[in-house]
Amino acid sequence: MEIYKEFHFEAAHRLPNVPDGHKCARLHGHSFHVRLSVSGDAPEPSGWVMDFGDIKRAFKPIHDQLDHYYLNDIPGLENPTSENIARWIWDRLRPELPALSAVEIRETCTSGCVYRGQ
Repeated sequence: MEIYKEFHFEAAHRLPNVPDGHKCARLHGHSFHVRLSVSGDAPEPSGWVMDFGDIKRAFKPIHDQLDHYYLNDIPGLENPTSENIARWIWDRLRPELPALSAVEIRETCTSGCVYRGQ
């Protein structure tokens, strides 16, 4: 079984490794959407994989590092593509949430990335 909890953060970034003239090389921002999925059994008596509040608590320090910041200034996010943001979150969250099964990042309503680890 897989459950998920969704979050949002606002942040600015630019992509330093795109071709000359690419619009994403310019400073811009997004309302990022994050979906964290956790897999496991849902045994009785609880009947749940885990408490959604535990996912929220585990993600809070990461959210606080990202929300309303310039992502390029965060160590490890010097090239803050959706793919790199998803991997960065995974690397920091997985020790706290061993059952983490996916990190999804959406930077627009129609564009995003799903990372399921190595």
